[in-house]
Amino acid sequence: MKEFSFKSMYWSWKELVLLLLITFLFVPIVMENLLQEALYVLFEDSLYAGTLTGLFMAIIFTVGVSVIALRPHNLSWRAVGFNNFQTSYWKSIVFWTGFLIVISLVIVILMELLGGTTENTKTESLQNNMGIWSIIIAFVSAAIISPVYEEIFYRGFLYRWFRVKWGVQAGILLSSFVFTLVHIPTYNALPINFLSGAIFSWTYEKTKSIYPGMIIHAVFNGIAVVLTAIG
Repeated sequence: MKEFSFKSMYWSWKELVLLLLITFLFVPIVMENLLQEALYVLFEDSLYAGTLTGLFMAIIFTVGVSVIALRPHNLSWRAVGFNNFQTSYWKSIVFWTGFLIVISLVIVILMELLGGTTENTKTESLQNNMGIWSIIIAFVSAAIISPVYEEIFYRGFLYRWFRVKWGVQAGILLSSFVFTLVHIPTYNALPINFLSGAIFSWTYEKTKSIYPGMIIHAVFNGIAVVLTAIG
């Protein structure tokens, strides 16, 4: 089996542009606007509507990467980081998870002191409806669905594209910037989004695997849901 290397560029501007069009045009207009509004009318609940929208987004992004970036080049999912990593890196996973949690708490406190908020509609819906079913749905959405498809696209494809084209620093900055933009309009949480994107990209760089980023992403989001539920 061929060894994974960031020196290989499989994709051109065509793949990048097509996937970014999905990210900034199709998803916001069709998924986050039309579909989510329709689901909200159906369920009358932002959490349920947002979770189902997230599930459909996960499918769109995953299929998009497969159809646009992998299949035309006869590539396996290893090309976007589905690779094993050394067990010794678990120490770094624990460190980066703790680091992200601590720094994020500091940012949240600062935002609250400045009169801002890091909440979104799904967070507000969860707080208003604290049943066990709502908590489970929120946890699955945040700790399972989002980490998987976001790491496939934003790190597996996007970071790799920028990294091979312009180097590690550009890869981290540009992929994290895009990752931050897609979380608008939760403006006060954008520093956390950028920081987390940078950490996930760094773990991908060090291990050549998106699994560490998925793990950190999942734990961080899962803890956020639990804190919201008990807060």
